[in-house]
Amino acid sequence: MNDDKTQMIPPNDPNKTQMSAGAFSADMNRTQMAGSMQALTVECVPENKYSQSTADTRQNVLVKMTGTGTAMGARMPLNLCLILDRSGSMEGPPMEYMKRACSYVVDLLEPNDILSIVAFTDQAELIMPARRVVNKQLIKQHIDMLQVGNTTDLYGGIQLGAGQVASVASSGHVNRALLFTDGEPTAGIKDFSSIVGQVAEQKSRGVTLTALGFGSDYNEELLAAIAKRSGGNYYYITRPELIPEIFRKELETLMNVVARNVKLRVNTSRWVQVRQIYNKLPTFGHRSAEVTLADIERGQTQTAIIEMELGNRPGGKYRVAKVEVIYDDSVTAAAESVSGDVIVDFNTDENLIATGVNEQVLREIEVAEASRNLEKTVMGMRTQQVSPADAVRELEKTRMMLIDQGKTLQAQDIQNAIDQIKQGGGAEKTLMGTIIDLDRGKS
Repeated sequence: MNDDKTQMIPPNDPNKTQMSAGAFSADMNRTQMAGSMQALTVECVPENKYSQSTADTRQNVLVKMTGTGTAMGARMPLNLCLILDRSGSMEGPPMEYMKRACSYVVDLLEPNDILSIVAFTDQAELIMPARRVVNKQLIKQHIDMLQVGNTTDLYGGIQLGAGQVASVASSGHVNRALLFTDGEPTAGIKDFSSIVGQVAEQKSRGVTLTALGFGSDYNEELLAAIAKRSGGNYYYITRPELIPEIFRKELETLMNVVARNVKLRVNTSRWVQVRQIYNKLPTFGHRSAEVTLADIERGQTQTAIIEMELGNRPGGKYRVAKVEVIYDDSVTAAAESVSGDVIVDFNTDENLIATGVNEQVLREIEVAEASRNLEKTVMGMRTQQVSPADAVRELEKTRMMLIDQGKTLQAQDIQNAIDQIKQGGGAEKTLMGTIIDLDRGKS
């Protein structure tokens, strides 16, 4: 008998196959009952429930992670830092609306929440160290005293702000920094790799950064990379009067997080290997792959698509992989995990195999490919290798596909980008947010 513990059903033993299938059903019932009491549920859907047993094949698996949030209204306290650009370009309405947005954040916070404030110009400055939100009027006075400076030390701002979050970070808080900027880094450490590398280091310390870009002069590629590497959100704010609304939206998002520090781990059986996890950078181990995901909110679903290579084997039903999602519960602060099995039936019946295709998985693969195509379009526009007319044609095809797949919000973003191009403007900043949403499979 094959002693591989990750293989569900031994081949060529009808009695044990029947028993194993029953045990599997009972195990699934227990998993579902346990999952109903957890912050996340997970579902693993193979591209085809059948596979050719006499040849090596490839199989995509859709993993759906949904935030259930059983304790409605309950939330973990926030440990939040506002990292604010006060360079010269912020003078006038942008500075005033930013102050208003920060004051609005203070009003929404509670005494159990922790807040710190950092501002950066030619260097980073600690405006208010991390403290509980008790005296809101005093905090607002600190905000009102902000004045514009000259250049933009983005690296220093991230370093100081994330350091404030890390100084009091604990499993009992949602640890997040909100980075708001309207320009390119012009002071301090300015190169792309150093800034993004620091963000990755802060993530390893448990600090997530959300990137909020304002206006037309910030580097959207840099801010998108910050959001991706950190697992935070990305926003493009077009007008000063929208700044308070976007700050409010992000804060409400944080208050609805049910699972933090999310990791997806794939453990494969013998004769199976992970080729890729679409649009992600996994770490590979012995018969395993792991990737860090963004926080998941109540009622939100995130997806990941895993491409596997399946070696040929005797006919029968097998567990080819176990997918485990590990996370911190944002209500109880406990470390939790939920898992699902990937089951494939290997046989030689070509007609039967043809009936096993799952259309939902095919649609999700199409969406993942659309994200890659959007990135190519953005790079082509930036380097002027793609004309505005060609960009519009490509974007229109992607927009129609997203509508067909029910991705209406992302389709609307692409329509906005098309309108911007037709009006002679750039659409890269809008499209960066769409790419991040599609990569995460958010719905």
